[in-house]
Amino acid sequence: METFRPAFVDRPRPLISYGIPFPEAISRHVVDTFKASRVYVICSGSLARNTNSLDRVAETLKKVKVEVVGKRIGMKSHTLWSEVLEIAADARATQADLILTLGGGSLTDGAKVIAYALANNAESFDDLETLCMGKNQEPPSNPDPRPPSIPIVSVPTTLSAGEYSNFAGATNDQTHRKHSFQAPCRGPQLIVLDPALIASTTPESIWLSTGIRAVDHCVETYCAIKGTTEDTDQLSLNALANLVPGLVRCRHDPEGKDLDARLTCQLGSVDAMAACTNSRATVDLGASHGIGHQLGPLGVGHGETSCILLPAVCKYNAKYNANNERQARLRDFLLKQDIVVKVVESRGLQKDTADLGDVLDAVIRELGMPRSLKEVGVGRDKLDGLAQNSLADRWVRTNPVPLNEKEQVLEILEMVV
Repeated sequence: METFRPAFVDRPRPLISYGIPFPEAISRHVVDTFKASRVYVICSGSLARNTNSLDRVAETLKKVKVEVVGKRIGMKSHTLWSEVLEIAADARATQADLILTLGGGSLTDGAKVIAYALANNAESFDDLETLCMGKNQEPPSNPDPRPPSIPIVSVPTTLSAGEYSNFAGATNDQTHRKHSFQAPCRGPQLIVLDPALIASTTPESIWLSTGIRAVDHCVETYCAIKGTTEDTDQLSLNALANLVPGLVRCRHDPEGKDLDARLTCQLGSVDAMAACTNSRATVDLGASHGIGHQLGPLGVGHGETSCILLPAVCKYNAKYNANNERQARLRDFLLKQDIVVKVVESRGLQKDTADLGDVLDAVIRELGMPRSLKEVGVGRDKLDGLAQNSLADRWVRTNPVPLNEKEQVLEILEMVV
């Protein structure tokens, strides 16, 4: 039986669907919810090569007289502007009235920027430059950008949870700098969750690392020093109560039989995004996200950036007495989970003396994820440029210890080099 509801209690969109196979949910809502008939599909390369997902979608849509008018197989990580423009031109030519994504966060961000580009007739790098935030997060130079009109439906295969936000990141190929696209940019209107698809297709490393990305959303929201509310606190805790045990269960289920663990993680990522995008609060994230945005263009996956940076950022903030009380509360909450206590103790730590950074480090190591820049191929020679680029990201300035100097960013990077 399908569960079909708003993802967040405080907003009518996006909607989520789960409980039925993803092709059935797509065909039902393309017609009933969006009244669309010409679908453009953006599918991850691995799904297209290794599964019959595209065929299943096309066959099911055909039964309800909906045409797949175009397809794009694969996008590079971190959503390159060149690919955004290519797909936008193709979707424009096919007169698509709905964009469907099957895959991870780069595809979802791509679809957001593509829909935004279509609405504003953006056909070049210069056009995109007028729609993104400026170097120091100044508003776009386009004084009156139009909101997207073409809806997006996403079937995510990771836990990054960018499907639930109305902003996107995309990388200028020429400068290798990642830019933010914000309101009136718009995210997917429907997200379809299917743990059976995840279990059979998503590599464990991608699933677990992007799960830590969702954990990062929770931790940096809960540990913020401004803007938090009882709602954001509770949503963060609800999400962590699902995500952390669920991820450990997935790690110990390599054959993918525990579908409940995967759905639990997916629902945890929904609450994580509900916390950090809450309509009744303005909570800015911190340096794990801010530095991670610029680490990404060096070839490091979204989830891996959080695996490497989050514990170090927690320790840095604690060192300078920025949010110690909030970190302690979150640490205590995590250590109420039996599965977390077992992980911490198995790593030789004492739960009475471990701080939040230690607990997160233990969980990430239990999942087998990278904990240093060296493990993902980023050498010391990249640190200076990485630190300089990070200073342009708004979330390093909203870190509990605002990072305004390159030396501050370098101090964090030295912890993980």
